Amino acid sequence: MLEGKKILLGVCGSIASYKSAILTRLLVKAGADVKVIMTQDATHFVTPLTFSTLSKNPVFSTYFKSDSGEWNNHVELALWADLILVAPITANTIAKLANGICDNLLSAVYLSAKCPVFFAPAMDLDMWLHPAVQRNVSLLESYKNKQIKPAYGELASGLVGEGRMAEPEEIITFLQKELSADLPLKGKKVLITAGPTYESIDPVRFIGNHSSGKMGFAIAEEFARRGALVTLVSGPSSQILRTPSIRRIDVSSADEMYHSVHQEFPENDIMIMNAAVADYRPKLVASEKIKKSPSEFAIELVKTKDILSSLGEIKRADQILVGFALETNNEEEHAIAKLKKKNLDFIVLNSLRDEGAGFQGDTNKITIIDRHLQKETFSLKSKEEVAQDICRKIADSLQ
Repeated sequence: MLEGKKILLGVCGSIASYKSAILTRLLVKAGADVKVIMTQDATHFVTPLTFSTLSKNPVFSTYFKSDSGEWNNHVELALWADLILVAPITANTIAKLANGICDNLLSAVYLSAKCPVFFAPAMDLDMWLHPAVQRNVSLLESYKNKQIKPAYGELASGLVGEGRMAEPEEIITFLQKELSADLPLKGKKVLITAGPTYESIDPVRFIGNHSSGKMGFAIAEEFARRGALVTLVSGPSSQILRTPSIRRIDVSSADEMYHSVHQEFPENDIMIMNAAVADYRPKLVASEKIKKSPSEFAIELVKTKDILSSLGEIKRADQILVGFALETNNEEEHAIAKLKKKNLDFIVLNSLRDEGAGFQGDTNKITIIDRHLQKETFSLKSKEEVAQDICRKIADSLQ
């Protein structure tokens, strides 16, 4: 559940901060991308170098980067994170976050955050039981932040009681349990295609298109984040998957994609056909490189197998089939015709006439039309945000 998650780990000034080093290692081992924010007091207990080494990311502790004149943008850090975990959190930081006091980088990031926030208290027994601390904890929880409760045991003061920060392994288990409970697509099997296909002319040349695979890869990542078991069948693409659990099958031609998809399709609940599959391929493929000739050169083309239509013919009632339509004219008319003809549940329409949409770029503008011809049009967004809209639409239909 932590694979591919972007986690901001806040570390406060407590003897328990040594546990945060172990926690960082466990988060990274679980596949998370971890960035650490330390309060100034925390740097007296564990050095930033320890966390930067374990997280493989720079450590943040102040608003301003020393000597460069640059600043650590708290808003960007908050928007980057899928979740924020403050462990350990001290009585001082609990009070600041509960009451909106913003006098360091960690509190500024917290107040800018839109993602889930978890906090693991660590302090001495009497501090923990003080009514002021308990009131502030209740305030934090009333803001929908989730407490990872401290444990009972021997404390740094020598006293025995409640106040020990939960063990790193317990925190990992807590996060996994919380995140899995909110995954609308947990356990669903999703098959996605992405990228172009290359149809060989000879050993050197091919017929292809400008698809980069960015949209399909973003959809695969988003479905995995929502708990789905994802298989990605990709044509030639330089895109890299960030989520280790996604199973990737690489193909080159339309025929290879056809066979891979048909092999996987029966075991999946959802199929999203995002790849830009060639409609035609050379009838004959030369075994040697074709030499340049002074005369004209013609290539006879034949149709490739229509993967989407073939899936629509065998789709079960309990499967969802999604197609894409990239159009240049009469966009909605063509998309609806494709939706009906190929027995789709949804079609995602985008137009090359929309600035910022189409191949290669980092943005897209789509309209989603369902089998009942209900449509929803979205503004121009990053392909990651477009993937979120597509996943949400499909997840909502399952409800």
